[in-house]
Amino acid sequence: MTKASVLDGIGTLLRLGLAAVWLVSGWIKVSDPNQTFIAVQAYDLLPSAMVSVVAAAMPFLELALGVLLLAGLGTRLSAVLSTLVLLAFIGAVAQSWARGLSIDCGCFGGGGPVAEGQTKYPQEIARDIGFLALAVWLAIRPRTWFSVDGRFGARSSVEETS
Repeated sequence: MTKASVLDGIGTLLRLGLAAVWLVSGWIKVSDPNQTFIAVQAYDLLPSAMVSVVAAAMPFLELALGVLLLAGLGTRLSAVLSTLVLLAFIGAVAQSWARGLSIDCGCFGGGGPVAEGQTKYPQEIARDIGFLALAVWLAIRPRTWFSVDGRFGARSSVEETS
């Protein structure tokens, strides 16, 4: 097994893992749009007219990223977009922490105000940094197994090593 083949395998696991994150997160949010609205509103970052727009669009963005990554279609672009979304999420949680807000991030359902002392900001940021690492890997090295990208136009490991 070549080094490129091992890296392709690792990338495949990371791509499928990040796809699962987006699909689960998006599905939970699209299943409960009222709670998603409450979660977005709790960050107290957006004008009230924008809260509805972001709450309505976010689940579908997450689902789209999940489907694209699952298929391995536009992997690099999907990873770059994932990176940007995750940086926004990390920034939103960090600013909530810095401002002393007591909220649940709503990243995987729920969200909104919580009792003081019930926040989990360090864990939420650490988790999202882990997801960010997956996205960065895929942005740098998007070649993976079982992907549409690999089927149409991407060169195989054998072609690149010869």
